Amino acid sequence: MAQSNIIIENKPGEENAIEFMNENAKPAANILKKYLDRSFSNPFIIKSNSGNSEKTTATIHLTITNSKNKKDKNSFSIKSDDTIIYLDAANEKLLRYAVYTLLENWGFRKFTSKDLYIPKLNRVIFPKNTTQIHNPSFEYRVLFYPDAFDEDFRDWHKLDWHLDDFSIWGHSFHILLPAKEFFKTNPEFFALYEGKRRPESLCMTNETVVNTVIKKMTQIITDNPKASFISVSQNDDAVYCECDKCKSLNEKHGGPQGSLYFFLNKIAKHFPKTKIATLAYQHTFKAPTNLKIQSNIYTLFCPIELNRGKSIQNDTENKPFIKILQNWGKTASNLYLWDYTVQFSNYLSPFPNIHTFSDNYKLFKKNNVKGLFVQGYADVPGDFSELRQYLLAKLLWDTEIDIEATTDDFLRGFYGNAASSIKEYLNLLSKNQENSNRTLDIYSGPIQSRNTFLSPKAMVQYDQLLEEASMSVNEDPILYSRIKKLRLALEYVFFEQSKYYGKEQHGMFIVNANGEKEVKPSLTERVSKFAEACNEFGIYELSEDGLSPDQYYQNWLEITKNTATHLGEKLEINILTPSSTEYSGKGSAGLVDGITGHTDYNINWIGWYGNNPEIEIITKNLDFNLIKMHFLDNQRSWIFLPQKITIFGYKNKKWNLITEKKFANLIENYEVKSSEIEIVDKSFSTFEKIKLVVQNQEDLPNWRKRKNKKPMVMIDEIELYNK
Repeated sequence: MAQSNIIIENKPGEENAIEFMNENAKPAANILKKYLDRSFSNPFIIKSNSGNSEKTTATIHLTITNSKNKKDKNSFSIKSDDTIIYLDAANEKLLRYAVYTLLENWGFRKFTSKDLYIPKLNRVIFPKNTTQIHNPSFEYRVLFYPDAFDEDFRDWHKLDWHLDDFSIWGHSFHILLPAKEFFKTNPEFFALYEGKRRPESLCMTNETVVNTVIKKMTQIITDNPKASFISVSQNDDAVYCECDKCKSLNEKHGGPQGSLYFFLNKIAKHFPKTKIATLAYQHTFKAPTNLKIQSNIYTLFCPIELNRGKSIQNDTENKPFIKILQNWGKTASNLYLWDYTVQFSNYLSPFPNIHTFSDNYKLFKKNNVKGLFVQGYADVPGDFSELRQYLLAKLLWDTEIDIEATTDDFLRGFYGNAASSIKEYLNLLSKNQENSNRTLDIYSGPIQSRNTFLSPKAMVQYDQLLEEASMSVNEDPILYSRIKKLRLALEYVFFEQSKYYGKEQHGMFIVNANGEKEVKPSLTERVSKFAEACNEFGIYELSEDGLSPDQYYQNWLEITKNTATHLGEKLEINILTPSSTEYSGKGSAGLVDGITGHTDYNINWIGWYGNNPEIEIITKNLDFNLIKMHFLDNQRSWIFLPQKITIFGYKNKKWNLITEKKFANLIENYEVKSSEIEIVDKSFSTFEKIKLVVQNQEDLPNWRKRKNKKPMVMIDEIELYNK
């Protein structure tokens, strides 16, 4: 070993040195000394290359080359001769990358921004006369996870930071040409969509729009001289311009992306030294055809609708997507990709997609993706956020890492003796999801997965594994706390599914001796403790919508009151018009179970998409005169109150019109709420059956008009009373 390696030993009386070759390399030298001194009992000396003849046993040289070569702008080298280790990089940031890479080679780890592993070393080794050139798999690497907000964590893991690099990030038309400022006076600046000017997007062929946007960009670029990128991107909407000029370009170049890149090319020519970023998203998802994209345009491809439970190349349903990716790889000279890696509707729900990361990133690299924005929980420490961000950071730098070995290394370091149980838990989540062969969606949740990887049987297995993990580290408060955080995911699933199951097995309610529903003993207290624990761990939001743990608990308290004891609970009910497959709830029984819906359309609600529900209740001349129906009002999700309800009664072998109730025209309103509608008629009790015909909205209101969208009506409880 002595013949083939440089050996730096931790011996008192022997001085090991870190030498910085130029002044701007000194901060990186200090970082290296700080970590090595925590590992070695014998501290390193630090010195400049000033002709100092002070003798040292071993030396590590740090040099900033100031190279202008494009090949060196994102790489660094770690080299050696017979006696010295050399860290060379073109700038200070890359030299820090070299320092952290050397430290990792010697066993140091930075698991999170606060959790470091510092080995106690007697010596370290490095091979003699070698050169290691470190190049990233992707030139731009952004990780939007909690610890990436910390600069030291980003440097250790060689990450960029979009909030520093972009003067405007993401959707930006509303910034570059605000509708509030221009729409009333200049509607022609905005998209002509389905025959009307709409403020959600711009007219891509209006020269005044181009000039106005250029003027605004000039000011923004001037105000942000350090930013490399500016985003010129469609708003988070599906509206685009269909005026004659835009339509002609769209037909010529393969869709709405045609007029967009026509517009972007004009702007890019005006700012040749600025990186113009744009989103390939929704209607601009596909690459334009027969159109050359300017070299300073950076396309951020956003594949939002994928099955996250399988790697892209292993899902036969993804062949069309892979073709789109390949087309972008050939069309865009600067192709970046926005990767969605968590479940945005449920930050704490288990989401078994970690096993897909490695294959997916190899696929992206193979298809000319040069940069990645990896969206996670932002600054919220969601389920397995620590492991996710660690593995993703490693893959962003090198897609060829041994993902299993890297995972095992993290689990041992972060969970200690619980590592094997946690690994088994992870593997079982993935196995159960894969065996179900069901799509895993970023906007799904525990209720949709109740029959797949989050079945009651699977939940028992997960609970046992995390209990084993807890017991194995119960004398270590730090490790025990980390397992406690993982257990929050199972608690969350249990609570969500218990809302769905209602008074059934696994539900939140039991029926007492008086036939009334009441919450199971201690369950509400358990939810309260869950909310407290979330706050302790800094989990201040449970979803992208911003639901806080305290709000979650308050919602739970409201749901505990959403019960009714009415005459229709044991009646036979038939849904004559099939509901939407994905919003079928618990079927007809869920409409008369005595539990009314809250505001989450995943729980209990049954939805009809673009059609009119007809529901039959076998009343058998039941003595009642009041019908209460509950409808969900959630315009942002295209769920609206009905236009009309018509009620028929059946006797003497024919249906008779009893009554109808019409409702006022819709008013734009984005508050999500459950609306109760009452219909009274003394003749209800004279019929064998009652049929409810609910007329859905015939068309979307103007403020929610979208192509290929239809109105949905959602119903939960139908209550019958005699009052």
